[in-house]
Amino acid sequence: MKFNKAIVAMILAIVMIMGLASAAMAEDALKIGVIGPFTGAAAIYGSACKFGAQVAAEQINAQGGLQIELLNEDDEHDPEKSINAFNNVLDNGAQMIAGTTTTSPCIAVGAEAYEERVFMLTPSASSPDVTANKDNVYQVCFTDPAQGTASAQYIKEHNLATKIAIIYNNADAYSTGIYQTFIEEAAAIGLEVVPEAVTTFTDETTDFSVQVSAAKDAGADLVFLPIYYTPASMILQTAKTMDYAPVFFGVDGMDGILTMEGFDASLAEGVFMLTPFSADAEDEATKAFVARYQEITGEIPNQFAADAYDAVYALYTASVNAGIDGSTSYQDACEKLIEQFQTLEITGLTGTMTWDSTGAVSKTPTAVVIENGQYVGFND
Repeated sequence: MKFNKAIVAMILAIVMIMGLASAAMAEDALKIGVIGPFTGAAAIYGSACKFGAQVAAEQINAQGGLQIELLNEDDEHDPEKSINAFNNVLDNGAQMIAGTTTTSPCIAVGAEAYEERVFMLTPSASSPDVTANKDNVYQVCFTDPAQGTASAQYIKEHNLATKIAIIYNNADAYSTGIYQTFIEEAAAIGLEVVPEAVTTFTDETTDFSVQVSAAKDAGADLVFLPIYYTPASMILQTAKTMDYAPVFFGVDGMDGILTMEGFDASLAEGVFMLTPFSADAEDEATKAFVARYQEITGEIPNQFAADAYDAVYALYTASVNAGIDGSTSYQDACEKLIEQFQTLEITGLTGTMTWDSTGAVSKTPTAVVIENGQYVGFND
């Protein structure tokens, strides 16, 4: 078969032009590093953030204009590996970070980012230590103190309890921080927390019979769980074996319990969680997000996915406002983003958000309740 040299040359030229155009687009794209545990024990959180960010980037890129390129790095919920992930995304051209997902890695990476002058917007790391003394680290999720205060207020306002027990992890800064502010607010607004029903555990605890027995013996009709989903799942199982069925009220660390491998979702029936996001909301933005997320993952998105989605949109909006593009250095982008976030207001999937000079977000929490294996908005 003979080829027309002119046609071949033209085809090669077109291919070359397309390749150059593609390279130019990649070079001009805003590069955002997404760091989190995509494998390991905390993978439910990190994977949700990764795919939530992906949906946001797809939507933004479909609009035309400034494009987004996400640079994903797995940190396995390990601070040292998270620093390596941070260095990797910088080596690959990241201009800002949507991460990290969990608190301890975020504290470690935040210290590096502060020295390097890289702007960080964490979707889900909630400790005040994440942003403390760092003008370039901001949060999308509620802080730990805010979750404790808001939980107590919600329980009071909706008359969910007369006697409250608390089970928290005394080895975890996230859990103890929420517990402390919950106790303070409960005392201030007249919630009865039964002292003998306030019990603790550590990361190594696997038997929660003592803690659940204390709550049951005290007659607590609500158990507050400022903890992650793994110990929460064991507490729910223990309560069932003891035929103890109070209201269980958790915070954002429990989000993901329904997708735990091997977990019986019926154990979580009626469990409350404080969250800024409900996948059954009827607004068009939420419906579009949930539909696309399910196409990608086969799962209903949790609040971590929604927070990451909002984080990408916030970084994109602030970058457009500041004139940041793919050619802006991460140092210059950092200073411009700090300035932008002082006045930025974003209405996202998790509410209308503004930020103060400490990097903490302001938005209104709501609660969801688990019904038939799904999170639904609570209407009392």
